Amino acid sequence: MADDASDDHFEEDSVDEVHTFDGRLLRRMARYLAPYTWYIVLALFITLGASVLGPLRPWLVQKAIDNYIVVGDLQGLQWIILFLVLALVGEGLLSFAENYLTQWIGQQAIYDLRTTLFRHVEKQPLSYFDHTPVGRIITRATSDVEALSDAFSSGLVTALGDLFKLFFIAYFMFTLNWELAVVTLLVMPLMVWVTFWFRRNVREQYRETRKQMARINTFIQEHVTGMHIVQLFGREEEEKERFEGINDDHRAAHLRTIFYYAIFWPSIEFISNVALAAVLWFGGLRAMGGSALTLGVLVAFIQYARQFFRPIRDLSNKYDTLQRAMAGAERVFGVLDTDESLEAPEAPVEIDELEGTIEFENVWFAYEEDNEGTPDWVLKDVSFTVEPGEMVALVGATGAGKSTVMNVLLRFYEIQKGRILVDGHDIRDLRLKDLREHIGLIPQDVFLFSGSVRRNLTLDDPGVDEDLMRRAAKTVQADQLIERLPDGYDQDVKERGSSLSRGQRQLLAFVRALIYDPDVMVLDEATSSVDTETEALIQQALERLTEGRTTLAIAHRLSTIQDADKILVMHKGEVRERGTHKELLAMDGLYRKLYDLQYADQAPGTPPRGDGEPADERVQA
Repeated sequence: MADDASDDHFEEDSVDEVHTFDGRLLRRMARYLAPYTWYIVLALFITLGASVLGPLRPWLVQKAIDNYIVVGDLQGLQWIILFLVLALVGEGLLSFAENYLTQWIGQQAIYDLRTTLFRHVEKQPLSYFDHTPVGRIITRATSDVEALSDAFSSGLVTALGDLFKLFFIAYFMFTLNWELAVVTLLVMPLMVWVTFWFRRNVREQYRETRKQMARINTFIQEHVTGMHIVQLFGREEEEKERFEGINDDHRAAHLRTIFYYAIFWPSIEFISNVALAAVLWFGGLRAMGGSALTLGVLVAFIQYARQFFRPIRDLSNKYDTLQRAMAGAERVFGVLDTDESLEAPEAPVEIDELEGTIEFENVWFAYEEDNEGTPDWVLKDVSFTVEPGEMVALVGATGAGKSTVMNVLLRFYEIQKGRILVDGHDIRDLRLKDLREHIGLIPQDVFLFSGSVRRNLTLDDPGVDEDLMRRAAKTVQADQLIERLPDGYDQDVKERGSSLSRGQRQLLAFVRALIYDPDVMVLDEATSSVDTETEALIQQALERLTEGRTTLAIAHRLSTIQDADKILVMHKGEVRERGTHKELLAMDGLYRKLYDLQYADQAPGTPPRGDGEPADERVQA
């Protein structure tokens, strides 16, 4: 339940700040409506027109009864009926225009907000995703953003429309009979009290419901992704019980929210009916007592009483919508306010191409700190140089820090001490885009997006044409593999490339890297966990891919790096030995032990078995 606990902590951090920052949240939400100011103004005018026509109808009914029906004026009645029809048609057309325009404005604002959120997440380093569950990010970008949709679509404009209706209804009521108007409004203090009671209680329940939904999304995302582990170890029943617990928490939170609605809406309906009864009682007594109160006025007031409380109920509903939006906004803006992205250099160094010199100067790096705040160093004072065109291999036991070297070189993580230079330039002085354009990476665990082979090779880059893609595939001998697929380059590889073998995915990664023609190649053991035939094919592809390029290779199979220009042996975050294959064997040190362990069960002079070693200490992006 560690992930659940961490999610709880994340959600509770801002509980005490909920009411303090309501105004700030509203202002931030309003910024996404600012580009559509003129559309909002137009919607307000349309809403104002619709707000006048609605209260006008009871007034026309009163005129029809008192001035024409009572006196038997059929011609005048026909004109009133025509005006009533025109008012109904006009109100309908204006309501349609208002609803369509406000929904359009809301969806545009949601589009902008969701795009901003996704771009923000894209900029975050891998360290951000180490401590932020993917399910939580998905919740923020989907349901939490969607919670703002109704607020943007039916927020300010329609709320003002309801206020306009209340104003015009009150105006017509006081114009017709101020006494009946006062009777109608006598219930307002009670309605205001009920509304404030509802407001105080429902906000926290919304926040709790959103929190529980984030837990559900996180749990489902993790367990669907890792379903093979759940099934492999027969943990279905235990994980089902864990999910039932999380799901029950969500149900309980949602039911508590429903409880307040179950009290609020009937209370509002009861109060409005009390007002209607008071109008009938008081007006009926006055009419029977021989006062000047006419039948038309009484009928109009019955209609006004019903109309008057409808916008109040709608405003209460708008408040409900606002509560949902505020709960969602807290989480969405919480993500936007958590910015761990790497700082861009003030005066970035411009590079068109790299010669390929890589230098690590006394580099220290830790992924995290211990309980006392001391960095848990993964790299310790690492220094080495890779000359242009050289192939340098990193070897060592799992956890030695090999993959971390790759992570910090590409600035997936930021080092704490020391410098990393590329062609003499500190990588912190280069734009991230430039750095990663010139340094290609082929991770051990190749990620493919759902979609066609073509899309995974070109990444939908319009600058990559068909000829370039096919030439790259031919260069690394992946063209025959692709063409043997039923749909060739249009073959759907499914989610994460599940329809392809590991070797096929690695060959596609070679093609993808070659298309972008980097000056430096970084390889995480590409021949690990593949059969002998595929290994030979991949090895040939690697030779073509690295030809003429500076190459930094993480090796698990020592057979793949025996021809490297230099081999660095890492142990517990330090470079303990360096040299060629023969030089390191002659040292009879760590490298020799790794070599003997890997080939211990083979006769002297036989080729390596090809057994792969487990992946390094961090899964690569």
